[in-house]
Formats: sequence, structure tokens, C-alpha cells
Amino acid sequence: MIRALFHATTLPNASAPYNVLHLKVYYPAAPTNSDAERMSGVISADKTSAPMPVVIFFNGINVGIESYHWLAVKLAEANIVTVMYTHVAETLPGVIGLTPAIDLSKVKPDTYGSGATCPAIQPILDSLMQLNSDEKSPLCGVMDLNNVILGGHSAGGTVALQNAQFFAQVKAVFAYAGHTMASTMLGFATNTVLSVGSKSVMLMRGDKDGVIAASRVRYGTEGQSQDPVEKTFDEACQPSAGEEAWDVLLQGANHFAIAHPLDETTGRFFLDMEMIRPAEQVREQIAGLVLAFIKKSELRTEQTVIRKK
Repeated sequence: MIRALFHATTLPNASAPYNVLHLKVYYPAAPTNSDAERMSGVISADKTSAPMPVVIFFNGINVGIESYHWLAVKLAEANIVTVMYTHVAETLPGVIGLTPAIDLSKVKPDTYGSGATCPAIQPILDSLMQLNSDEKSPLCGVMDLNNVILGGHSAGGTVALQNAQFFAQVKAVFAYAGHTMASTMLGFATNTVLSVGSKSVMLMRGDKDGVIAASRVRYGTEGQSQDPVEKTFDEACQPSAGEEAWDVLLQGANHFAIAHPLDETTGRFFLDMEMIRPAEQVREQIAGLVLAFIKKSELRTEQTVIRKK
């Protein structure tokens, strides 16, 4: 049985009401059919595979965590505790929406690399430590908080890629439709690609991604042929000894292939291309790739182009 619990924490240096993170933590549970479980709905984690690795997953801008519920369940079924969260704040100056939380002061030519660009990560890690040590928590003692993987979609993938290097407990990072090309509006020169550090990384992308194609103007690369995700793999991924980097091109997949169901009242779905493969098939591939990457298995799947460093 897969269950989830909710938790809340505050974002340092943020002003109310935009300083709250609402966490949802997915985990495999071991029901006992007790009266307490029936009345509260709270079921303790299955400790058979404890301690379990932890994935912290960052949503895309204005894409609710409900769109990634399917992936969180699949990861939890594989004994990987998976954390998602909701944060409402500015996505652009004066524009309020769903965001993984980005500190733009850390994403400038003179500041990038000096610290985490996502202020949400440390509060989330602190919350997980609290849940892992609290004897009353259904997650008490089940998480391996020295084996954390960051993952994300779109801007959330970028956040994951930018921040893995700043946390010793983070062992690997994966992203779907995420890259580290830098915006010229932040002062970067055209074609700038930001470092992702030296940890194991997997970049996934679809060849029908209309959103990234439409966004190239931000990096001064409109009209150029190389995909920003591909460029990130080529120029920013430099895994250290014993680590690996993967670039996975999913044929027939688009930008929002990972999001199901997709809320079409928000976000920029209208920029995307049509997929030419069944959406469920693509999602199964994405889940399989993520699990293989986390479990350090060989990445093999049909209708993909895979490169490795």
C-alpha cells in the first residue's frame, strides 16, 4: 500500500503569505488494520526495506504536484520515499503562481556557484530529519537522509540541476525537460551554460518539446539547432570518478509528457507540440529510466537515443 502524509514548513527570509511550503511525502506503508489507522488514516511506513533513499521532486512553474502523483506512487512502490511540495509566490516580478522557489540573487554572473539557488531545499531536508527522528511519525527511522536524489520537471528540473552540488547528502540528480542555460535578462552572455557540479546526472528530453523551443529567446539562442538540454549535457555535465552522466532523448515525447493529468488552465502548455506516441507509454519509459538511474542499473529502453559520459 502506498500512502502519503502532509507536512508544512516555512521558507527563510520570505514574507507572508508567500513563505510556506506544503509538503506531501509518499512512502510504502504496512497497514495493521488497527482502530487508530481506521480513524485517522495514518499508516506507518513498511520498514522492510528501510532505510530507503529519498527523492525530492521539483515541479515546473504553474504545474501542480498532482500532475506528478503518478511518478511519486511508482517511486514509492519501488521503496523510494518521494517528496513533493507546493509553494505559491512570485514566478516573475508581479506575477504570482506555483514555483519550486528560486533565489534569483544566486543566479547572476557574479553569484552563481556561491550557494543554493533554491531556498526550499534546506527546510525540506530539516523537515524530513524531523519526521525521521520523531517516534510518533509514521516515517520514523525509515529514510536514508544520506542518500537523497533531486529530480524535477522543466524549471523544477533546472532547480534540481543547479542545486545538487551544494548538499553533501544529495548523491544524484535527474531532470525531464530541464537544463542550465542562463537567461540574458539576468546578465549572462548569450549561449551561457551553468555548471551542474560533478555528481551523477540524468537529463531526459522529448524531441517534440515546443516549450523549450519557444523559450530559446531567453538565452539568445533562437534559430540555433542544438537543444538546450543537449547543450547542458555536452558542456555542463562533468561527472567525477565513479559518477555517470546520461542524456536521454525520448522520441515522440513533448515537454509535458511527464505531467498527468495536466491542468491546462495554468502553465504554458499551449506552446507545446503534439506527441506522436501514447502518453502512458512515454510515462512508463520515464518512470523506468528514473528507477534504473536511482538503482544504478543500465539505462535501456526502446524509442530513445541515449548518450553516456
